[in-house]
Amino acid sequence: MMGAPLLAQAGKRPRLAAVVTSYYYYSHADVILGRLMAGCSPNGKWHGSRCDVVSLYVHQIHERDMSADLASRHGFTIYDSIEKTLTLGGAKLAVDGVVFVGEHGNFPTNDVGQKMYPRHELFMQILDVYEKNGRAVPTFFDKHLSYSWPKAKELHERARALRVPWFAGSSIPLSVRVPYVVPPMGTRFERAISLGYGDLDAYGFHTLEALQCMVERRAGGETGLRAVETVTGDAVWSFLDQGWSPLVAAAYDTCPKKSAAPLRELVKKPVLFALEYRDGLRAAAVLLNGAISDWAFAGAAGGRTLACKYGLTGKSRTLPHFDGLAHNIEELMLTGRPPYPVERTVLTTGALAHLFESVRTGKRVETPELGISYGATDSPFVQTA
Repeated sequence: MMGAPLLAQAGKRPRLAAVVTSYYYYSHADVILGRLMAGCSPNGKWHGSRCDVVSLYVHQIHERDMSADLASRHGFTIYDSIEKTLTLGGAKLAVDGVVFVGEHGNFPTNDVGQKMYPRHELFMQILDVYEKNGRAVPTFFDKHLSYSWPKAKELHERARALRVPWFAGSSIPLSVRVPYVVPPMGTRFERAISLGYGDLDAYGFHTLEALQCMVERRAGGETGLRAVETVTGDAVWSFLDQGWSPLVAAAYDTCPKKSAAPLRELVKKPVLFALEYRDGLRAAAVLLNGAISDWAFAGAAGGRTLACKYGLTGKSRTLPHFDGLAHNIEELMLTGRPPYPVERTVLTTGALAHLFESVRTGKRVETPELGISYGATDSPFVQTA
């Protein structure tokens, strides 16, 4: 079968299979697949769809399900199994790419509040089809790989063995940065911090990726993590008082809806993820519910501070950060080249899983298994409008 790079050269539209946990208004399935079917606006300029969604598997039908109506509008077929979705009901892999969205739906949470999405179980079925057919197609995986590090590790290792051309992760690193900041490759960060909000699981992951997409560009490349710790309550302020306050102020200053009141008055339940990298870099991701509804970054490097917020400020189109993600999914399907190494998301997945173990134990967690090294992509795609 013609590979993805030749599809782009031949001007052919990739035929995509989609596998989702649930499909309803404003779910990730909606805001991602909707753009792939109807077009998107990276950098503020709309372009029509460049791919065709031809099949869909929905793991859990929501009471406000959209998939049946969209199938009639867009002409794709809904199948009752993942294998049929990728083979179009036949015996062989019959699509040019796969989009996997394992976000949203009614699933249990564990003792520390992680939503136990069946991402590992569903994605393994996709990999089963690749293995059975002796080849893989370009694949996108939304958000982090699993709530469980062993499951994420197994998934990554199997995908690597099958040579799957894929990327995974959050929409935030691909969004607009205000001001526009892309640290030069080889930047010598002394410390770095990201700010976020929301719950520790879904939004904690966004906050970690807002940090990782910047610090991975440091001198020597990414080396992986030595240890992580989750800090809560007053201990967060004590941690930040140890030389972190200037970076917090720099990142907070980029947020448009900041208050003049002290953060300690605004944030009743602060949470901080402390990260120690194998090369000695120390970083932190802080959730400031009550003070901000943005993601922001600040890093100290060579006597200067790099700082920005993620996402457009003021009125704009709906959920514009997903335009950059949809654009990168299209590029993957057309060229077969991921926009950045999947190891970024493997590392943040592992970091979050171990940070939840720190929540469980109340202690610092050593992470020898997260010695994940990789080189960042230069120049990365980042939305500018």
